[in-house]
Amino acid sequence: MWDRTRTRVRAWARARTRGIALRMRGGDAQAGMSTAEYAVGTIAAAGFAAVLYKIVTSGPVAEAMSGLIERALDAGF
Repeated sequence: MWDRTRTRVRAWARARTRGIALRMRGGDAQAGMSTAEYAVGTIAAAGFAAVLYKIVTSGPVAEAMSGLIERALDAGF
């Protein structure tokens, strides 16, 4: 039982080491994917920020936020 477990652990460690070495050498087939994923994420975040900005600066929302801030500043302690 112990020998089988030790053999499996060693096989896993060798496979893991080979994978890490392959990525460090640049042999990973998806090496460019992280850059593309960051670009898509950045574009999505910018789009979401633009939509959120439009919503917050719209008339009713701006009035509601202004009223909320005025009430908070005028509150007595």
